[in-house]
Amino acid sequence: MTTPALLPLSGRRIPTLSPGASSFPHHRATLRLSEKFILLLILSAFITLCFGAFFFLPDNSKHKRFDLGLEDVLIPHIDTPKEGKHASGQVIIHGQGGHDEHRHREEEESLRDKIRADHERALQEAKEKLRKSREELKAEIQTEKNKVMEDLKKKDAGPKPLPPVPMPKVVGVSDGEPPEPDVKEKRDKIREMMKHAWDSYRQYGWGHNELKPIAKKGHSTNIFGNSQLGATIVDALDTLYIMGLHEEFKDGQEWIEQNLDFSVNAEVSVFEVNIRFIGGLLAAYYLSGQEVFKLKAVQLAEKLLPAFNTPTGIPWAMVNLKSGVGRNWGWASAGSSILAEFGTLHMEFVHLTYLTGNPAYYQKVMHIRKLLAKMDRPNGLYPNYLNPRTGRWGQHHTSVGGLGDSFYEYLLKAWLMSDKTDTEARKTYDDAIEAIERHLVRKSNGGLTFIGEWKNGHLERKMGHLACFAGGMFALGADGSPDDKAGHYLQLGAEIAHTCHESYDRTVLKLGPEAFKFDSGLEAVAVRQNEKYYILRPEVIETYWYMWRFTHDPKYRQWGWEAAQAIDKYCRVSGGFSGVKDVYSSSPTYDDVQQSFFLAETLKYLYLLFSSDDLLPLENWVFNTEAHPLPVLHLGNITLPGSDPAQR
Repeated sequence: MTTPALLPLSGRRIPTLSPGASSFPHHRATLRLSEKFILLLILSAFITLCFGAFFFLPDNSKHKRFDLGLEDVLIPHIDTPKEGKHASGQVIIHGQGGHDEHRHREEEESLRDKIRADHERALQEAKEKLRKSREELKAEIQTEKNKVMEDLKKKDAGPKPLPPVPMPKVVGVSDGEPPEPDVKEKRDKIREMMKHAWDSYRQYGWGHNELKPIAKKGHSTNIFGNSQLGATIVDALDTLYIMGLHEEFKDGQEWIEQNLDFSVNAEVSVFEVNIRFIGGLLAAYYLSGQEVFKLKAVQLAEKLLPAFNTPTGIPWAMVNLKSGVGRNWGWASAGSSILAEFGTLHMEFVHLTYLTGNPAYYQKVMHIRKLLAKMDRPNGLYPNYLNPRTGRWGQHHTSVGGLGDSFYEYLLKAWLMSDKTDTEARKTYDDAIEAIERHLVRKSNGGLTFIGEWKNGHLERKMGHLACFAGGMFALGADGSPDDKAGHYLQLGAEIAHTCHESYDRTVLKLGPEAFKFDSGLEAVAVRQNEKYYILRPEVIETYWYMWRFTHDPKYRQWGWEAAQAIDKYCRVSGGFSGVKDVYSSSPTYDDVQQSFFLAETLKYLYLLFSSDDLLPLENWVFNTEAHPLPVLHLGNITLPGSDPAQR
């Protein structure tokens, strides 16, 4: 199978389309009908009625068919007859005689009179409409619009009131100003970059999912279907909040209150919508305390649940928000679901059960975990593909980059988010990381530690930008690792951070390529043209931040600042920030997409890198794979609905 180019997706990502691929956003009907169009509708209705009258008036050739229709109407009102079948296939009623035929003729005449009367009435109404003035027609149209809007409001009044639950302890949601003036100056620069990205989107792409900063118009990709859901607004909310950009946050909140509607006929990625929208809305709720974010998150979560209606309970990759119909990506091995997609739901779904009291969310993700625990794993590794119909693995391809990455991340973070009580998640993580280190982690001839990809028994000596998040993951999971290996995993995280920094440093633009190789004398360098692009990805900076938090080694701030300067120099345009197609070219071309994850992740991690540790401390917050912070649930003696094994 030909591997598709990686789509510029967020957090831990998967391949679908080539960078910059888009689908035109679907604009929801707002009932803006012109008066001329209304008149055309009236005239067409009038013509339809006129012709309809002729079609419904029976002639001799259609008499039997017409009689059958009348019999269907009349049978309930007469004594039950004895039935037989005529050779023509029509039902013949025996035993009614001439009296019945007389009644048929009367009913026929009555029906003809009714059709004529309806025809005359419709004709008269059409004439009256045409006599009305422009102002009267506009008033009638407005009345109809108001009625439709009221009906829609009643229909989408929202979910039932949610049960009151104690707000988890939220600390360090703002400030974090560093004491060093030069660090504060850098942090202020990152805030300015965020404001430029947001203001550009506000001006040119408001309400669209993303922005084309050079064309200065809205942009969307197939992960959002044909919808206009304001992905950048939802994704950026918590970054705006922690940066103290409260006016911008308020603008985003108002748009969400007034315009964010999930009852649209759009086929979306379950994974992407979960990490960007549900994660973003939950984080905004916990940071700000505004109930609207919680309610919207729950509304959307209900739309995702039908994706789990598969024979195994492993969800489809995509679901239609309106119909609930799900399916998988056409390129996925043997119709499989993707490990990184169905394995990256746990954090958000546990919080949904906590906030709603609905056990379904918790049970869905625990079912996935239990199913995976029963399956054989080749060499202890999890393949990236699993068929949701058969429950069997697809192609034996294992990666800590695209397709696999955030599955491992969420095992660790499930344990952290549970206040380290979910020991099952921790054990599963430790076992998986041990297999990864044994089979995928290698050191190059030049001394660079990298994570390769396992394909059908062969190790491909290539590492993706997406896999660079693993340095931070190893550091985050060091404390609590078995056999006193905390120091070992912190060191492994540092080695991955160094390798990924080299992938940046060995380019002309000082920005990392999408993937880089470690063979044929080339190390940490992209070989193929379709791997030389940088689309504002966050994973390397994410690892810098985690390494800074755990070591306070100044090189991580230095490396982060180098990346920030390169982004500002080579990706900044008048209409926002754009990805570049070749990081080895001194005159790169733009892909003309400002990804929503640039605001959600890249700029957030840079801001946190130059903030003090008391801003979103890791003892209290766990970041989802889209960098949306969710609080640790210090549940104590509280039991999540559905967590009782007897209920599963």
